[in-house]
Amino acid sequence: MSKLTPSLLEEIKSVVGADYFFTDQESFDKYGRDETENLHYAPQVVVKPKKAEEIAQLLKICNQHLIPVTPRGAGTGLTGGALPHLGGLVISMERFNTILAIDERNLQVITEPGVITEVLQNAVKEKGLFYPPDPASKGSCFIGGNISENSGGPKAVKYGVVKDYVLNLEIVLPTGEIIWTGSNVLKNATGYNLTQLIVGSEGTLGIVTKIVLRLIPHPKFDLLMLAPFNSLEKASEAVSAIFRAGITPSAMELMEIESIKLASKMCESTAIPITEDLAAHLIIEVDGNDIDVLMKDMEAIAEVLANFEVGELYFADDAQQKNELWKVRRKANEAAVAAGYTIEEDTVVPRAELPKLIHGVKAMAEKNGFKVVIVGHAGDGNLHIRINHPIYKKSHEHIEIQKILIEIFELVKSLGGTISGEHGIGLIQKPYMSVLFDEVTMNIMRGIKKTFDPNNILNPGKIFDLK
Repeated sequence: MSKLTPSLLEEIKSVVGADYFFTDQESFDKYGRDETENLHYAPQVVVKPKKAEEIAQLLKICNQHLIPVTPRGAGTGLTGGALPHLGGLVISMERFNTILAIDERNLQVITEPGVITEVLQNAVKEKGLFYPPDPASKGSCFIGGNISENSGGPKAVKYGVVKDYVLNLEIVLPTGEIIWTGSNVLKNATGYNLTQLIVGSEGTLGIVTKIVLRLIPHPKFDLLMLAPFNSLEKASEAVSAIFRAGITPSAMELMEIESIKLASKMCESTAIPITEDLAAHLIIEVDGNDIDVLMKDMEAIAEVLANFEVGELYFADDAQQKNELWKVRRKANEAAVAAGYTIEEDTVVPRAELPKLIHGVKAMAEKNGFKVVIVGHAGDGNLHIRINHPIYKKSHEHIEIQKILIEIFELVKSLGGTISGEHGIGLIQKPYMSVLFDEVTMNIMRGIKKTFDPNNILNPGKIFDLK
């Protein structure tokens, strides 16, 4: 990789204009970090383009001169995917912030990537439409970042993740060409599926500048139940039993007691009851258009839970109570970080294997002398495991932490799972790709990267290193 010279900096400035070209220390501090383990890497310059054609010019310059480019959304990532660890140019997508069209006839929305996820959800909801993926940071994260990470959230258990809603993407290739990856249709068997290849590629193959998403009608009703358990493993055992009973909740979240205490304190909330014998809560939601059917679903869920030593069930009576419960859940990550649980993994296993994963992780914590708190999307087997180590507060480049994580990931693999459900690999998870994949598979991935990005300028060093 090369450094930006004064003449190249002037050329870049001429593309975006002086008002959107930044070389000050404040910008370097802001755009040199995200939400990942207090890591910081300063770029040489930050730019904020507005048009795909501007990004194309920038990439042509950087590709010709071998300058590393880091695309950036809202900076809410947790694996360092938007960190400019090799310096170079940061392209912030924050000015791509327009919802271009809501197509009510075809149940689609065309949007730029810098739109905040919750803003998009609210805009389509006004039309009676629903975009389900709802990561915890939905109030601040960009839809483009969600595309890069194939984000999920609580609703994924019923409705799927981002990839299930992306129909077509306009992207700028690392070499500067602008292409559309597919078509605005629900079925497409025309060649390779480039759209789905871009989703989850963490900004390593192209920069997304327009997004076409499919929508569904917004459900009219939802009911929310809080189920307490005095055993974390019993709570996790109940999860797969609910699905085996033929019920598909719209959300099923697991919160360990420590996570509930921390988040409730941060929110100054008493929405979730806390007693001395409590080990965990399941937050269970059902939604749909027939309230009588939903009531029967809740009754059936209660019958299943009775087999797993559940405590007294609590039902949210109104929208305010529901919002209060979800606020506590969404604050879980931030509250855990503030309390010293600074290392996070978002492992996924088949949901029936959750008890084995929880038991194994707790045993490792006891053996290795660290604390762990667990919260996550239990309905789809995706647990966020947060570690509070007495010595090491980040995992990146710490050998002792890497040994612990390898042990966790080997357990996950043995259970048929994988190391990331929605946060991605980025910079800090790439040492563990070899736990999951053999060299043949890794070389296929490297080959795809080289095809899109022959000079390895776009978000280089993320997911894996090229040989």
